[in-house]
Amino acid sequence: MNQKKPMESRLKKSWQRGDIPMWLMLLPTIFFILVMSIYPFAWLIRYVFYDYNGFKAYYVGFDNFKRVLTDKIYWNSVVHTFEYAVLKLVFVIPLSLITAVLLQRKRFGSGLFQGIFFLPTVISSAVYSLIWYFIFATYNGVLNGYLQTTGLIKVPVDWLGSSKTAMIAVVIVAIWGAFGNYMILLISGLTGIPTDVYESAQIDGANGVQTFFKITLPMLGPVLKVVIMLAITTAFKDYQSILVLTAGGPNNRTHVMFSYIFQMVFGTANKASQLQIGYGSVLSIISALIVGVVTVIYLQFSKKMDEIS
Repeated sequence: MNQKKPMESRLKKSWQRGDIPMWLMLLPTIFFILVMSIYPFAWLIRYVFYDYNGFKAYYVGFDNFKRVLTDKIYWNSVVHTFEYAVLKLVFVIPLSLITAVLLQRKRFGSGLFQGIFFLPTVISSAVYSLIWYFIFATYNGVLNGYLQTTGLIKVPVDWLGSSKTAMIAVVIVAIWGAFGNYMILLISGLTGIPTDVYESAQIDGANGVQTFFKITLPMLGPVLKVVIMLAITTAFKDYQSILVLTAGGPNNRTHVMFSYIFQMVFGTANKASQLQIGYGSVLSIISALIVGVVTVIYLQFSKKMDEIS
């Protein structure tokens, strides 16, 4: 009885302090982290030393790591990932910012346009990529049909089948699918800027350009940094739309890191039986490290910019 009373009193105090309710609320999140993140990562680590095709696993030691050093397709996909990410970021961030500035004011139709631009975010990337696949079609495609009608081109362009245009087409789809999400985040940041600041600037005679660079951008800085970080990490992890549009082709021109890994782990329509899960696990870890390094570099750069300002 004496032991039960201290235990009951401790539980009662923990409940009153909120410790037990806190852990009860965190329990579902912890469970899903363990099941959806920790366990898959442990499973991934297990097979880096095996040649595993989904049925049988053969121990190969460090052969998978040695293979990475000579895998030209993978290292080319790393280069393509940086190319894809840079092209996407150069266009999607300014486009999102300009659109947010234009639509954040309560004007007639602004809410409608916000909804239209945000719509791709709530649609599966596989679905809208399939729509763009038909738009980019060489024959009977909407884009080639329009360009031929207006006289801008005479011969249909093989947008997705040519190494010169495939990456451009993929980036266009990526920008279209992402900028609405970043636009909404930036609009939420813009609405947090006090109107008194803009009124003071107008009294002082500042024009629109001066107001944007001297007031809007500096005060939007915290939100903009988060948006850029999300854009960077997302750009480096994109692969779904690429698989739908080009499947990494032509001649691996649009293969990014995770599209190549996807084909290693899950195979393709032509090579579904030749799964290389062990090797794909090694590539996954290396790719995650690359994304992590890029993110850390950006965070350090952002921190130094804050110190300078």
